[in-house]
Amino acid sequence: MREIIFDTETTGLDNRADRIIEIGGIELFNHFPTGKTLHIYINPGDRKVHPDALAVHGITDEFLADKQPFETVVDQILEFFGDAKWIAHNATFDMGFVNAEFARLGRPPILPEMVIDTLAMARRKHPMGPNSLDALCRRYGIDNSHRTKHGALLDSELLAEVYIEMIGGRQTALGLGSVTGASGRLRQNDVFEEIVVDIFARPAPLPSRLTEEELAAHAALVTKLGAKGIWSKYSASE
Repeated sequence: MREIIFDTETTGLDNRADRIIEIGGIELFNHFPTGKTLHIYINPGDRKVHPDALAVHGITDEFLADKQPFETVVDQILEFFGDAKWIAHNATFDMGFVNAEFARLGRPPILPEMVIDTLAMARRKHPMGPNSLDALCRRYGIDNSHRTKHGALLDSELLAEVYIEMIGGRQTALGLGSVTGASGRLRQNDVFEEIVVDIFARPAPLPSRLTEEELAAHAALVTKLGAKGIWSKYSASE
């Protein structure tokens, strides 16, 4: 199962007028990072970066002047995401901008069922909060000391770690049946190795390890508890 953890930085907060200026993404396969990433800076045209947004991400109009516009990188973005789920923290914000950019180009929107919002997940899992990305990093012991400014790729990397912890940590990829790689890692040629584990039933149940004395002591205890004891109900069902 492919998933893409992603983040965007924008010129401001209004997706009807403001534009995406940075997008970063991390590919997960069966909840493990594959090492494949996407990171693109985007020229917003005549839309200038709002001072409040500049204070958050530090991306200037001068820096963006020689970058490509969204219409020239949209196919690269869609190819990277493919049929994977789009996972973001406060996904309503990011998807509002992504779908607004698609609409300007006459492209179909990303449907809600293809989107996972980790902020909504965090609020269900930790209803007392706080549930910002920084707060979740502290909660799960993820080092974010190098995050002095927001950045799409850096935030995606941190969110990938947070997401994996929220869904149960690294153990979520350990199971019986068809699994990807003995340790969940890629081989050097970037081809996933599939291991199929066949589980067979025992031809005969193992003998009980309880002694006759232990069985007799248990029976005496059940009798002593009386008819209302819960063990008596189990005994009756047997």
